[in-house]
This record gives sequence, structure tokens and C-alpha cells, in this order.
Amino acid sequence: MIMDDALIQFIGVQKRFGAKVVFDDLTLDVKRGEVLTVMGPSGCGKSVMLKMLIGLLPIDAGKVLFDGRDVGSMDEHELLDLRQQVAYLFQGAALFDSLTVGENVAYGLRERFWKTMSRNEIAQRVARSLDLVGLAGTEAMKPADLSGGMRKRVGLARTLALEPRVILYDEPNTGLDPVNTARINELIRHIQKTLGVTSVVVTHDMKTMSSVSDRVAFLYGGRVAFVGTVAELRATRTASVRTFIDAA
Repeated sequence: MIMDDALIQFIGVQKRFGAKVVFDDLTLDVKRGEVLTVMGPSGCGKSVMLKMLIGLLPIDAGKVLFDGRDVGSMDEHELLDLRQQVAYLFQGAALFDSLTVGENVAYGLRERFWKTMSRNEIAQRVARSLDLVGLAGTEAMKPADLSGGMRKRVGLARTLALEPRVILYDEPNTGLDPVNTARINELIRHIQKTLGVTSVVVTHDMKTMSSVSDRVAFLYGGRVAFVGTVAELRATRTASVRTFIDAA
């Protein structure tokens, strides 16, 4: 069911790679300002869904809409505009080891706004972004000096520096211990409440799902097998979803 307040819409999307059908009828909405967690077994297409949203993978049929605009019909200029509104937080943070923390966070700003932002404005944006993730004053450090959890938070700060409308989190807690997992989960919620961004979180982790979600979508068999609140997910009798939850 597509909602009137949806920012992102997948409507009857089909996607296959050769003989492998990933989606035969993906229909899902992401509401403005919500945290939607996407779950499902390995290989069900969670990361593929994120890449179709930002035009990195073409769809075979159906539509992907962003704020009412058809992603599949966008030209390169329009896709660039879309990607400037949607930030993608990678599993491994993807930091440049040769740059300092401050330079890593500033990287996107310098690439995108080198004509319009002064060095002082960039430095202020970097400081504000690091403060949002609890790493104020770490600009001079190198990634090699950081723990895994801190690296993830620097990656998130770099994302926030660009002031996106949407943040896509692809397995944000992979490889983290329980303490850092809890910290990242708190940050996802804090950022959503503080900045009002729309967030899509792909995860296998039940604690992350419980901590961050306004709604949960469960992918199975090429489509959405369930979408609803955490409480509704825990109570569902849908067999494919129930099997996954009980195993987790």
C-alpha cells in the first residue's frame, strides 16, 4: 500500500540478474521523516533496493519514485541532484586512511561546494557534524587511530556534513561490539529526531531493528512479505517472517 505522505515509493518493481529473479513485485513506501528498517534473508535484495533508489541499478519494470519524480526516467543531471539529497552510509565507513578525520568529513563538501563555501564555513560544518556523532575535537586524528565504532561515526559525520534529506544505512553495525552497536543505534534515532531526515536501515540485527525503527519491512520471495511496526512484526503469523524472527 502506497501512503500519501511517502517520500520514496517502489511500485511493482521487477529486477533480475540473468536467470535469478530478485524482485517480481516490490511495492513499498518510505514516509517522510521516518526510520524504516528493511530486513530479510541473505540474498533477498535489500542492498539492491537501495541501489535502485539512487539509480545505481536500473529496474526492469515498475517505478521507483523520489518525491514524486520517476528515478528511471531521470537524466544524468537529475540523478546527480537526487544523489546529493540521498546519502549512503557504507558498511565499512569507507574512510581515506591518508586523510585526517576532519579532511575525511570535509571531503564531500570540498568536492561539491568548492566554489561556494569558504574554508571557515567548511570547518564549521565539519565541527558541527562531528559534534552530532559525539566526536567533537577529533579533526586532527587519523582513521588508523580510531576504533571500529569511531570509524563508523566518522563515516556518519561525513554523511551528515552534506545535509541530506535521506540517509541509507547498509548494515551500519557490522563488525561492532554490543556497546558500539548500541551507540550507533542511538545516533540513528538522535539524528532522525534532531534533523528530521528520512532513514532507511538495512540490517539483520534484531536489536538494531527494535531500537531504531518506526516501521519494519520484511523482504521475502521477491516482494514485501510484511510491513508494520516492531510490535506488529513480533506478533505476525506470516510464516516466512515468523521463521526468521524465531531463528534470530
